[in-house]
Amino acid sequence: MSQKYSSSSDAPQTGLPLPAPICSDVPGTWAYNTTTVRMPDIARRTLIENDFSPEIAAQVQQLIDEIPQTPIRLLQQAAPDAALWAAATQPYLGQDWREPPWFFVETYFYRRLLEATGYYEPGAGQGLDPFAYQKKQGLLATRLMINAVSERLAVWIEQGWQESILAALLNIDLWGNRADLSLWPADAGEDQPLQANWQGAEEQTLADDTPLVTRHLSQHQGGKIDFMVDNAGLELVTDLALADYLLTSGAANSVTLHLKIHPTFVSDAMVSDVQETVRFLAAQENEATAAFGLRLSTHLADGRLRLRDHPFWTSPFPLWQLPFDLRHELGHSQLIISKGDANYRRILGDRHWPRTTSFQAIMSYTPAPLLALRALKAELAVGLEEEQIERLNKEDPEWMVNGRWGVIQFAQ
Repeated sequence: MSQKYSSSSDAPQTGLPLPAPICSDVPGTWAYNTTTVRMPDIARRTLIENDFSPEIAAQVQQLIDEIPQTPIRLLQQAAPDAALWAAATQPYLGQDWREPPWFFVETYFYRRLLEATGYYEPGAGQGLDPFAYQKKQGLLATRLMINAVSERLAVWIEQGWQESILAALLNIDLWGNRADLSLWPADAGEDQPLQANWQGAEEQTLADDTPLVTRHLSQHQGGKIDFMVDNAGLELVTDLALADYLLTSGAANSVTLHLKIHPTFVSDAMVSDVQETVRFLAAQENEATAAFGLRLSTHLADGRLRLRDHPFWTSPFPLWQLPFDLRHELGHSQLIISKGDANYRRILGDRHWPRTTSFQAIMSYTPAPLLALRALKAELAVGLEEEQIERLNKEDPEWMVNGRWGVIQFAQ
């Protein structure tokens, strides 16, 4: 990879002191559990859900056996992001999996899993998405919710631009972020958070800048919106519903979806996942859902809905180390939407920010106004009140990681 990055600095230009990165070396934390338990379990699940050759299966098992004691090493195979990963891995060579920053370790794990399956090598695993089964089930298991979103969207499309409609769609899109297959597999059962109803969830939104966002888009109609996409499945459908409304209402002239170049975090969306989702929607018997799919096909065909992937979005780098091409592109946006937990961690550098730190102050480094829609699934949050934190610690000790609580935060 020959991308030039805007900065190799460890600090964004915010004027705030930079906290230490979150690491996974403290037993009892969610980061520690992710590295020592969840990541090996995710790799084991790929062995169950894929008909890997004996050679690939052995390589995946070897990766499982390495975690967490075996030292971090360089990736072995050539790939479009090989140079990026060589530079990113160098500082942590020889450390075990619990020592480097947690965000590096998670992204490194998924990249190592692709190395084990031969994703970038000629052979049986080339181009194979080891999470394809989960993504497919994530759509099939939520068809009733998808139909409900599509039917509501059809009514709102008829009504045209209204700030109240945008507010409702932001709420739906936020709680679509509960559909995270790395936490809750698609076959985990009916009580999983995927089935949660987003109606009446306002009290679970810990920070809500919706009025600021709707006012901003009312004042800046017809421009370009950039969307840092998170998960495929139901969550991607809610992203596409928001994009469809922005385009058909005239609030945006174009919407660019920024997607992953390869499978990662189990359900993170790639260009092929968007294309498959649009085909899925257009083929449904539900009239509103099929019409939704056809509108999206039209947006894609006329270039107003754009699909763009880039190695940065699967890298372990914080957003303040944007490569020059992405920084230039995002700098022309009227709004950047950061969706989901991993993107939230990226924009904050996945560091131990005090939870009362101003979101606006941290995000002052971004090249354009930024909106974060995120259900909390990691021990990181900012922009909260001390009273909220004390209450949640008493009422819901796992409030930072269980996906029940969310934020809509805007930095202009």
